[in-house]
Amino acid sequence: MPKTKGKRQGLLERLAAGPVICAEGYVFELERRGYLQAGAYVPEVVLEHPEVVSQLHDEFVRAGSDVVVALTYYAHREKLRVVGLEDELERINRRALRLAKKAAAPSGALVAGDICNTWAYKPDDAAAAEEVRRQYTEQVRWAAEEGVDFILAETIEYVGEALIAVEVVKSFDLPVVVNFSPIYEKSKDGYDWIEACRIVKERGADVVGFNCARGPETILPLGKKLRAAIDGPIALVPVPYHTTKEAPSFQFLKRRDGSSAYTLGLDQHYIDRDEAGDFAHQAEKLGANFIGLCCGAGPHHVRAVAEALGRHPEASRFSADFSRHGLLGKKVDSHEKEFLKLWK
Repeated sequence: MPKTKGKRQGLLERLAAGPVICAEGYVFELERRGYLQAGAYVPEVVLEHPEVVSQLHDEFVRAGSDVVVALTYYAHREKLRVVGLEDELERINRRALRLAKKAAAPSGALVAGDICNTWAYKPDDAAAAEEVRRQYTEQVRWAAEEGVDFILAETIEYVGEALIAVEVVKSFDLPVVVNFSPIYEKSKDGYDWIEACRIVKERGADVVGFNCARGPETILPLGKKLRAAIDGPIALVPVPYHTTKEAPSFQFLKRRDGSSAYTLGLDQHYIDRDEAGDFAHQAEKLGANFIGLCCGAGPHHVRAVAEALGRHPEASRFSADFSRHGLLGKKVDSHEKEFLKLWK
């Protein structure tokens, strides 16, 4: 939302005043730029190339994001163990948090600490639940100590894991956004997605909704159901891909040869920036409050979202103006217009 004079507003105050835009999708964008490995998707780039992370933060804010999300997604103990960096756990988290805080300062953007699915959770397993609680507590404690505005708990697939996230975040007296990743028709522990959101909201989540997995076409219907079912702020943060009724999540999309497109073959399914803007308009219209794009989104998508919501971020200075184009512009010589006929 536009910045206001006076005391800096927190997440809930900004949501009360209008939609909050959140740019996500850092790991996909940094993998695309050659700084992060697809598969593990562990943000080693925070330690190896912090300047690249800072640059992407700046680009997202410049494009209109109201939130700078610390790149602590998959920076938990379980995933760092996979790449042999468990000993760097605290250092990678604190550095990511400080990079985000520094990037947010000039614009007054909110800073979000990020926690996500741990891959350690197992239903009806007390030891697994305690391990998840330990991992979330580590990350949230560091986030609180570094002064974040709220915690984003994202790509959660189990209601049980989401409840642990809420419990931990609230123990540090921080607002929490809980976004489920609706890959399947129900959560992995068998809950309808709307009921899942209702449960975590009743346990104290400040914002509930969905991120990742589904593109605009298949996440908006869920958003409509959620808006009709609960009061308070809801979140819609889809991936920027053409998911369909037949393939409701990007995990199910196919390449032209019929093989799985997830994740390296997804480019052929991209939405364009106009479609990103149309999603934002529809999300606002149905009553979503926390709006953004997830894995695969770039700054140009975020700018389209911001402009669709009536913003004019710094990057809008360079929004398209085809009146200046050599063939599509207002002043085109007649001998050039002949070639334009071939474009039709």
